[in-house]
Amino acid sequence: MKRPKLKKASKRMTCHKRYKIQKKVREHKRKLRKEAKKRGHKKPKKDPGIPNAAPFKEEVLREAEQRKQRLEELKQKQKLARQKELEKKRKLQERKDSTKADKNQEEKKSTMKLKAKSNRQLDKNSKKSFCRELKKVIEASDIVLEVLDARDPLGCRCSQVEQIIIQSEGNKKLLLVLNKIDLVPKENLEKWLHYLKNEFPTVAFKSSMQLKDRSMQEKKLTKKNAHIDLSRSSMCFGSECLLKLIREYCKTQDRAIQVGVIGFPNVGKSSLINSLKEVRACNVGPVRGMTKYMQTVHIDKQIKMIDSPSIIAAPSNSALALALRSATDTEESGRLLDAVNAILRHCNKQQVMLYYNISDFRNPVEFLTLLAQKRGMLKKGGVPDTECAAKLLLYDWTGAKVSYHSLPPASRSLSPHLTKEAIMKMQQGFNLAELAKDNMNTIKAVRFPNLASSIVFQSSGLTNGTTEEDELTEETLELENMEASEAEDLSEEDQDGHKEEESVDEESGIQTSIKTNLQNLWVEDEILEKQSAGEHPHILSFSLDETADQDDAYDFNMDYV
Repeated sequence: MKRPKLKKASKRMTCHKRYKIQKKVREHKRKLRKEAKKRGHKKPKKDPGIPNAAPFKEEVLREAEQRKQRLEELKQKQKLARQKELEKKRKLQERKDSTKADKNQEEKKSTMKLKAKSNRQLDKNSKKSFCRELKKVIEASDIVLEVLDARDPLGCRCSQVEQIIIQSEGNKKLLLVLNKIDLVPKENLEKWLHYLKNEFPTVAFKSSMQLKDRSMQEKKLTKKNAHIDLSRSSMCFGSECLLKLIREYCKTQDRAIQVGVIGFPNVGKSSLINSLKEVRACNVGPVRGMTKYMQTVHIDKQIKMIDSPSIIAAPSNSALALALRSATDTEESGRLLDAVNAILRHCNKQQVMLYYNISDFRNPVEFLTLLAQKRGMLKKGGVPDTECAAKLLLYDWTGAKVSYHSLPPASRSLSPHLTKEAIMKMQQGFNLAELAKDNMNTIKAVRFPNLASSIVFQSSGLTNGTTEEDELTEETLELENMEASEAEDLSEEDQDGHKEEESVDEESGIQTSIKTNLQNLWVEDEILEKQSAGEHPHILSFSLDETADQDDAYDFNMDYV
């Protein structure tokens, strides 16, 4: 290794070595000359020119010069022609690129419009088809199971659907199934069972979360995976009680019966059927509206279960009911914020802070920013992704993750859509005493969360549903108006695309105004903080806009002392 801070090595060498190198070079050159002679490679002969004694020497030289000039002119003409061709090609290519870009923009806009229209049409058609399929299920079934989320049973009930079942022809029965009982405290569940049994026969139920598909073969239990297959999440509670109740009613009818399963989205309709069948017969997922059409599943020879699409919540409902019970997931940021605001307003703030392990917040936007930072949901530049955080919160509250509970009403009066005669009719043919015993057995078997760890939730009451297709006409008109407004916006964007320079200037002006506004806000915040702390702010009372005006109005001809 070279030592640092030392001079470079000298290039001097001994005379013996230098002479030796020169000798080798001479020998090498001699060798090359010999080889060139052998190959016959000769030096190009120099043009001797026209001899002086030649006749017409001046004319020959003049002709030679003229020939040279002509060649040079031809070369220049060819060069210019080539440059012109290249320019033409470039212009043509630019035109082609510009036309392609315009076509691509038009195609993108048209595809976006078509996609938006198709999505809306699908939404419209799906809502109408949901109503149609729900009516088919109610008409085809002898017993209707209304699945309720045990965390908010009152909010999962639909008075319009219950009224249709009561007023329908034939001896139809309505049973209430309290699903997700493992997410509420034991005391709260007992209160709800005591409250709901006065109206309809109610079954406590906990559906299994881990079920195999039909195509999957059963695996043999080993010591390694025994604790996984026998986990509490894969176990189902209340299925024996429900099947016993249905079979007893089936004996009184002396025929095979059809049992329809209805309810709002994400209450666990399909998972209930899968738990009774003990196989994943229906598609299940956290996304709302997974079931689009009625589906029949044979439990045994006497019982046939009918899965139905979800009940559509009416737009006249409260913001909380629309947030938790709407048939489709909300994608717009404004609606997401309204949904989060509605949920937070009906919960205990300190319990929500403890559950999500976040600090105090003043509004829903601050809550979502804290949640996004906590979960690592960040956009480019480290900006918190509030939309993803809002979707996560909705998935937690509609899915089987968050443990919260609502209290039953203090008054024991019947719901306005029910009568004593209708209740007596619905309770006939069922042994309610045995049902109560079986519910107590399921309660003993289930592991419940602690009352302190469960979030107290204020229910919004019964949720109104749309059962008729005619009720959806107002929504379709609103969607069409939205389409027309979007088309106008797109045309305005096309007109603005031709004025790029003006838009750039406007953007720069807007950015400067935003900066000045932000600076003013920061100054005001500092003043307010110091005033709240009891200190006198030592900040000059001036606005940034005034200083800017003074700078513009400065007179350079005048001398300021």
